[in-house]
Amino acid sequence: MQRRLSLYEIKKPVSSVPEYETIWFCDTLGLSSGRDIDCLATQIITTLLYQYQDGEGLSTDQLAQLLDIAPARVNHHVRNLARSGIVYREKKLVHMRGLSLRESVRELRKDANRIFDELEEIAESIDDYIQYSK
Repeated sequence: MQRRLSLYEIKKPVSSVPEYETIWFCDTLGLSSGRDIDCLATQIITTLLYQYQDGEGLSTDQLAQLLDIAPARVNHHVRNLARSGIVYREKKLVHMRGLSLRESVRELRKDANRIFDELEEIAESIDDYIQYSK
């Protein structure tokens, strides 16, 4: 599966209210942008964090029930969250990428570093080719 990691530089919230910080976190990663006017991506992540115990995931039906929304809406947002790499599915359960949000960010950073390393390698190859062909 291709991953899509978006980063937006957004001013951090002034107060350390967990709800505002969670929204900022999701907005910064581009997880709750676009048509997600109800911030369902943020709610899914928050629910997973609060319900997550010993690495056990939640089914989309469980998430839908906890959030009082249709399973189809949960599936839509979980697909987008999985594409970003913050969650993954295994055996019909949705899991956070790490056991905490901090671990998830560390995993995303590893992904980004690997991608940038590959970009740099190819960029060097292109630069070498252009320099050689002059």
